[in-house]
Amino acid sequence: MDVNPPVSEPVLLPEPKRLGALARLAPEPMKVILNWGRRYSLWVFNFGLACCAIEFIAASMARHDFIRLGVIPFAPGPRQADLMIVSGTVTDKMAPAVKRLYEQMPEPKYVISFGACSNCGGPYWDSYSVTKGVDQIIPVDVYVPGCPPRPEALLQGILKLQEKIARESLGERYGSGAGRPSAAALQSGLVQPPPPAPGPDPTPGGAR
Repeated sequence: MDVNPPVSEPVLLPEPKRLGALARLAPEPMKVILNWGRRYSLWVFNFGLACCAIEFIAASMARHDFIRLGVIPFAPGPRQADLMIVSGTVTDKMAPAVKRLYEQMPEPKYVISFGACSNCGGPYWDSYSVTKGVDQIIPVDVYVPGCPPRPEALLQGILKLQEKIARESLGERYGSGAGRPSAAALQSGLVQPPPPAPGPDPTPGGAR
């Protein structure tokens, strides 16, 4: 008589509904803690391009003080930043620099478009040199309207972004292609200069 019970295969527990960092190893409370840490430690890379940058500076001063929300302004560079705030008019000449610095930021990274000019071009939307929204070159998480928006509007945008971070799953965001659209999917052709006009025929009397 065999007294040893039969050895059965281990039963794998079902995956949690929201996959994230260390989803197969960490329980759901651990993922909540990871999102909480990202939510309240946002190093900001400010891309101030026009008058909206003054409102951003006002939001970081003592009266509004967004550091109390866990937002640290003026990161040393894009490689130390988690959040890019584009405030001001993005021109076609500046757009490649915005995209290059965005790509230098480590993942996970977030973008706030601050003001009408960075949202859609603002009052200069019909200019030949203005990009019709920064979301044509990089993905945007939160749009803050206004021309210029007040510092309170930026605080509201930061709170909306923190709510988004609190319920996000990095597995859904980066693991599948159906998540956040890539910058290439959002990019549209920038305004190209007109082709040069044909010059006069250099041969005397024209071609024979």
